[in-house]
Amino acid sequence: MAPTIYIAAALAALFCLGTELRRCLMMFQQNSYRPERYRRWLAESHDTTSGWRLCGIIVFFIALTPFAPHTFSAALTTAFGLLCGLSLFRRKYKKPLVMTMRARRIYITALVIAAIAAGIAMLLFPGECIFAAALTLTGAYCMSHILILAANFVLTPVENRITRRYYNDAARILASMPGLKIVGVTGSYGKTTTKHYLYRILSEHYETLMTPGSYNTTLGVVRTIREMLKPYHEVFVVEMGAKQVGDIKEICDLVHPSAGIVTAVGPQHLESFKTIDNVCSTKFELVDSLPADGLAVVNNDFEPVAARSVSHVRCLRYAVKNTDGADYIATDIEYSPAGTRFKVVRTADGHSLELYTHLVGECNISNLLAAVAIARNMGVTDAEIRYAVEKIEQVEHRMSIRRVPGGLTIIDDAFNSNPVGSAMALDVLASMTPGRRFLITPGMIELGDEQYELNRRFGLKAASCCDIAIVVGRYNRDAIVDGLKDGGMNPETIRPVDSFAQAQALLTSMAAPGDTVLYENDLPDTFK
Repeated sequence: MAPTIYIAAALAALFCLGTELRRCLMMFQQNSYRPERYRRWLAESHDTTSGWRLCGIIVFFIALTPFAPHTFSAALTTAFGLLCGLSLFRRKYKKPLVMTMRARRIYITALVIAAIAAGIAMLLFPGECIFAAALTLTGAYCMSHILILAANFVLTPVENRITRRYYNDAARILASMPGLKIVGVTGSYGKTTTKHYLYRILSEHYETLMTPGSYNTTLGVVRTIREMLKPYHEVFVVEMGAKQVGDIKEICDLVHPSAGIVTAVGPQHLESFKTIDNVCSTKFELVDSLPADGLAVVNNDFEPVAARSVSHVRCLRYAVKNTDGADYIATDIEYSPAGTRFKVVRTADGHSLELYTHLVGECNISNLLAAVAIARNMGVTDAEIRYAVEKIEQVEHRMSIRRVPGGLTIIDDAFNSNPVGSAMALDVLASMTPGRRFLITPGMIELGDEQYELNRRFGLKAASCCDIAIVVGRYNRDAIVDGLKDGGMNPETIRPVDSFAQAQALLTSMAAPGDTVLYENDLPDTFK
């Protein structure tokens, strides 16, 4: 019978491996189950050489040496497995693992691979099989990333068959609804809020469905169709996201939109797109897919969009700033703490529509402008548009403003910051004159070679818009702090911290009634 310490070592190693595989799977999920993106994250984060992993490697090799008694090695393995496993088990994450069916398949397959390896070790060393299993599971912990990638590779044929079945089912549902009007919404940023605004306006006139949350991939759209689209729906608003060329075309090949909005083209996801031209071409895959009798609505405030000619389909251009050549423009914009009044003018005939919204910020006005242009061309009346715009609620974490107990005003722009949106958020913060203005931010991500410079410019602008800047984490710290200093901000008002918990504690100790706090971006666990 195996000594109790060997059994304890095996159980502790299994516990440690199980919790670590969940964490690795969470990161794999955050990288869209794409091995190349996951490997790039591993290289950038140095996760393969983390403190716990190095300790695991040391324990593994100590146990292998002939000089260390096996009972000592088993005790060391037990202690390490319990400490590391408990640390992982208790750890909290901003974007925790969602145990979908696919995630469950990968997790179970990874455990099975580890179990097979442990079984082989037990057969090779029958005299001390339990100790061999414990040692193998500890080694598997050290190579957990490889296990996840191996499990994904093994499951690739299965996942492809499942995906194709779901895709075909969604296509069948769409084919059964020939009268359904489908509107695509894409852009480097602004697409989620524009989708929400368009949905709210169209719902005054049509039975409307939109893709929920950030369901903006092909599989997200497929899931929406299969689970939420009903025969009574008249309009389907589809958000279309992309991380690489061809992603939007893939969605369009499924849903066949008759109208589409391009909200922006900017340096978002440059790590995968490499160039702005690739970003622009990918976003315009939506426009290119529209039928001859379709409608494209594009944002002329972005130079790559304004420069892109559209000849195969009717194209309406909208703008808040670059109004030359625009078909829909916003004028007479009046901001107040309670909301915004503005006019939508159709330049072809001078028709104007006065609107009031509880939203603030130029980005929100621009997104409303796109939604109004589509709605008017789909037969929604001015009265319906006016009513819907006034009733639109702020989308959570996207330039939403609220007042909290204690007299603080919170500007929540914590979702997926970008160069244009962050600049607009800073302008809103600058307009808040009562009290001090706090900025809490980790900066912007996925900007490729422009990562440092764009975050430095963000800090440069922030220097004139806030009184106290709390820079969270180390990922963009140097760039933002350099920009703040270049902008003339007092170094004593620049407060770098390592986590949002520390930022919140610092804010609590400093803030007073009447102060305003801007939360600009909130990086997932993929970034530090």
